[in-house]
Order: sequence, then C-alpha cells, then structure tokens
Amino acid sequence: MVRPSASSLTAPNLRRHFRFIRCVLLGAFSLGISWWIARAAEDVPKSPTTAPSPTDKSSADETWWSLRPLIRPSIPHVASRSRHFVPINAIDQFVLSRLIENGLEPSPPADRRTLIRRVYFDLLGLPPSPEAVEDFVADSRDDAFEQLVDRLLASPHFGERWARHWMDVVHYAESHGHDQDRPRPTAWPYRDYLIRSMNDDKPYSQFVAEQVAGDALRPDDSQAIAATGFLATGPFDESSLQSIQDDTDDRRIAQYLDRDDMVTTVMSTFVSTTVHCARCHDHFFDPITQSDYYALQAVFAGVDKGERTYDADPAISRRRQSLRTELALLRGLKGQADSSLLTPAAQELASAFEAKQAAAPSVWQTLEPVEIKSAEGSTLTKQADGSVLASEKRPEKDTYTLTFRTPLRGLTALRLEVLTDDSLSKRGPGRQDNGNLHLSEFKVFAAPQSASSNQPPAAEMKPLTIKNPRADFNQDGWTIAHTIDGNPATAWGIYPRVGEDHRAVYEFAQPVSLEGGTALTVVLEQLHGGGHLIGRPRISVTTATESLALDGDLIPAEINSILKKPAAERSDIERAELARYVRQSQVERDLVALPAPQMIFAASGEMKSDAFNPPSKRPVRMVHLLTRGDIKQAKEIAQAGSLTCIPGLTARFELANATDEAARRAAL
Repeated sequence: MVRPSASSLTAPNLRRHFRFIRCVLLGAFSLGISWWIARAAEDVPKSPTTAPSPTDKSSADETWWSLRPLIRPSIPHVASRSRHFVPINAIDQFVLSRLIENGLEPSPPADRRTLIRRVYFDLLGLPPSPEAVEDFVADSRDDAFEQLVDRLLASPHFGERWARHWMDVVHYAESHGHDQDRPRPTAWPYRDYLIRSMNDDKPYSQFVAEQVAGDALRPDDSQAIAATGFLATGPFDESSLQSIQDDTDDRRIAQYLDRDDMVTTVMSTFVSTTVHCARCHDHFFDPITQSDYYALQAVFAGVDKGERTYDADPAISRRRQSLRTELALLRGLKGQADSSLLTPAAQELASAFEAKQAAAPSVWQTLEPVEIKSAEGSTLTKQADGSVLASEKRPEKDTYTLTFRTPLRGLTALRLEVLTDDSLSKRGPGRQDNGNLHLSEFKVFAAPQSASSNQPPAAEMKPLTIKNPRADFNQDGWTIAHTIDGNPATAWGIYPRVGEDHRAVYEFAQPVSLEGGTALTVVLEQLHGGGHLIGRPRISVTTATESLALDGDLIPAEINSILKKPAAERSDIERAELARYVRQSQVERDLVALPAPQMIFAASGEMKSDAFNPPSKRPVRMVHLLTRGDIKQAKEIAQAGSLTCIPGLTARFELANATDEAARRAAL
C-alpha cells in the first residue's frame, strides 16, 4: 500500500503486473504440488529427531529458500521486439526477459472497452456503468488510463473490495463459531478499520504493527485499538472460555487452543508460516521447533478475546483519559494537605460550593410503599420511616418489587437509600455477613393510579428511562453506573464502607407527569449471589431540576462534618479535603457526561473498566511447553519470543518487565 504516484499500481503497467503476480503464484503452486508428490514417495520421518536441525546454518541457508536473506537481483536489460510492449520500469524488464526466455511475445493491447472492465473488476470488484465505458472510450487524452486508475484508487469502494481479501486471509467472521455460534455484533469496527486503512494508503509496516499490538504501541489512537480486532477474528469457544471455572484443566485447554488460533493467524498472515504444526513436536519439514511454538504462545499469554471499549473520536478518547488521570490523582490525595488543593483558586471553588449548599432547600419526599414483594421469599416489612426491612430467610439472590403512589407531577429524579439497622450483620446496610450489598439492576415503571388496586395492571406499567446515576460512595469496580448497564454480572457495592447509610440518585430522562397521580414500581435486582442483598431500602422522589439540590444529599459524612465546622476553625487537611471533594465531584460529572464508548470484539490484555476507572491489566499466565500438546505433560515455562530459524533475529525477547503483556506483543 503506497501512494499511486510511487506505486506500480498505475497505468499502463497495472494489467501486466497483475498478470505477472498471478503467473508467479500459479507457478509456485504447481511447483509445490510437484514437490509434495515427490516427497510422498519418500519415507515420512518417524520422529521429530529426524527433522533437519533448525539451528543448522546450512539447513536454513540452503534447504529453506524462504528463510534466506533477501537479495536484490540485478535488473535484466533486454530490448523489446514487439511494437505492442515498451518496458518503462524494472518489473516490465523482468516480465519481458522471462517472455523472451520462453520464446513468447507480449499480448497486443486490449481495446478500451475491455481495459476499463478489467481495471474496474480488479480495483473495485464491480463492472463499470455504460456511461463510464462510453466516457473512457471517448477520452482521447494520452493519460486517460492513468486518470481512470487514479480515480478508482481514490474511490471508497477500493478499500471495500480489497479489505474483503484481507478478511479472507485472517478468517474474519461475525459469529463465534463452535457449538452455539452466537452472533458477534461488535466485530464490524475491525472491518471498517481495514477499509479505512486500504483507502488511506497506510504504510504496510504500520498496518502490521497495529493489528498485532496497536493498543500497546499507540494506546491513545482509537484506530490502533480497533486494529486489534485482528487477533480475535477466529472462532471463540464461548462455553469453555467463559462458563468453565478458571484454573481448571478444561479452562487451561481452552486457553491454549485459543492462543493457538492467535499464533496461527499472526504467523500465517504475516509470515506465511504454519507454526501450529509444531504444537505437539518439532516440525517434520520446516525448521520450527516446539520450543519456538510455545514461545509464540507466551507472547499472547496475557490476552483474551472479548468485548472492549474504545472511543472512536480521538478527542473524546484524550478527554476521557485526561479526566481519569486527574480523578486517580485526586483520589490519591485523600486526607492530605496537598498544596494544589490549598491554592486560592481551589479554595474559591470550595467556598462557592459551600455557599450553594447552605442555600439549597431539602427537596426530597419519602414515599410509603403500598405493595412489597420478594421474588425469593425474603421477609420484607414496612417501617415507620417509609423504609422496608428484610429479615429471616436470606436467599443467595433476590429481586425486591416495591410499589408506591404519589400525587406529585413533574417527577425529575428518584433517590434510593440503603440504611443501616441493628438487626443486620455489621449493621448493614447489606445482608451479607460482611455488611455489603450488590445491586445489579435498578428499574422503575410508571402507571396511572388505580382507585381499586395498589398494584397497577402489567399492561399499564411503562418502563422509565433513567440517566446520570450517582452515589455517595462506590466500591472499587462496583459503581452505581452498573445498575443501569443491562448486565446482570455487574453491580453497585459499598464495601468497605459498611455500617453506614448510603444514598444513590437517579434522574428521569423525561419528567414523569400522569393525570390523577402516578403509581411507581421500583425493581431492585440483586443477582450477584452470596447473600449480597439490600437490608433496608427507602425510596424518595423530587420535582427539583437543579443538580445541586439533587446531589446535596449525596455528600459523604466526612464532608458534611467539615461543612458544619466554621471555616476559620478548619485545619489545612480539612480545607484541602473539601477542595478535593469539590473538584473530584466535578471530574466525575464530566466523565459521566461524555458519550458512551463504542464496543469492539478484540483481543486485549485489559480487564473491563467502568466510567471512572481506566481498565486494569490482566495478569500474564504462565505458558508451558507441552509434551505432545498434552496439558497434563507440562514441561518448562516458555519464554516469550519468535522463531530461531530466522538469521539475524533475536529469537527470545529480553524485556525489562517480563510480565508486561503489551511489551511482549510490541516485541513480536
């Protein structure tokens, strides 16, 4: 992929070059078949030890022509005896030399109707329109063909045509294969990356590097991240890699096989070498050792296939990373009188926040539940303060359904409180032995009030769209945003801040106003298991529209205690802590306001992230050399590396940090 002006893909050489390439490929294929038939008559080696030594210099230099260093051949200079063919570059000289050597004459030029059809099918894969044919036939310019080729190379359809060939090479698919063959709806960003790369005339070296380690080499480049979809184009054994418990033989077997697909795809695509033949023993015919094969497996020991997030817009990506970096810094300053938090600017923001809080009225109205249900038989009892206390049976998982009636119109937000109680372990607010809870999904439905029934008919209950959830505290990796992500495997947690009341606020996308009052049904899905249930929930609503009024009740207890103390009596640590909280709250709001990142099915060494935290690195697994590929016959640990049979290359990577997964792929 080079610029047309510097490329052999320009007229009048285009047809001859394609014909030359096809002849070479057909010739190589014929020679390969002949060699294979001849070898079939010989004795097949009975053991790996009969294969030529990959470290034998004479073997690599003489037997395997493909492993010898490239040599620039001298250009033959021959005179054309045909009035149809005048060489204009080096490739033409090679073609002409071989034609003369075989006593052949160049074919006469194709007529223009034939020529335009050939170049259209070659570059776009589509026939030209009748109008395009007539225009080309009538074009009397000397460079008419060059102009046509340039137009087709600039067409977006050029990338679509040639990306299809690349997708065939890397066995691109939009389903997982295997027994379930589930759809892979987020595979398309890699396909679009290929089309864009072809149309942008991307340098081939960059094209290769991005697909193997784009996220490692350029983590801020959204296109480099999309490129890593290459490593996940093959089949994905979803049941074995996600359903089977980790650290079991079955899971390890699935991981070895998954890495085998990555290794095979990388080496077959970029090196045209079938290294997977050495999975069980040294290669019989090629100078590839079993040790080389597992060294390549070790390169991918820290990556898994799956969905990962990325920002297609580079500006949003940079903004998200900048905010996450600042948020991590602010979290690290908790409880410190850092000078950056005591500057006049930081203290002025803290004072403005304090003044607004003092003027903000209480805006929440607690709702009394009129209907209470537990899906798994928990005893739920209404309390005098409007809360609901869970007691007696504690199931592994549960879903609470609470129904309320309110005459208020223009509801803008709902508040969930999880309250402590002496009857709960560690005083709660969760029912788990350690006092924690995990709220998987939070759902709200609205219906017109019924005079005859507390529970509205199911047909009248309409789901309400919720946005911008926030809480006074989020357990690491278990944020309040998880309660509206539609994923039952994620949840909001409050550990280690147990034994304290906690609050969360959810805004409605549109104000809720129903004539004659509203019946609200709140569904608390708690699906994590292990008894991580809410011990004492309470629901309130508001019609306020100011975010300050909505957030006032989410201020942590330690910040409230600072606000209650006169400013002149606060220590530097307290002044800094208030400023830190104000700035951190703003950064978190800015992060939530960013557009949701896109998803791509790719291979990544990162764990899933949430809105506030960058993804963490997955630990690199140990890869062992397996005798006969048997997981139960594991030998020494493999060092990440490549092939020993390539002269001049270091076969095993010397990395500053051997556990750095990204560095392994970058080294490859």
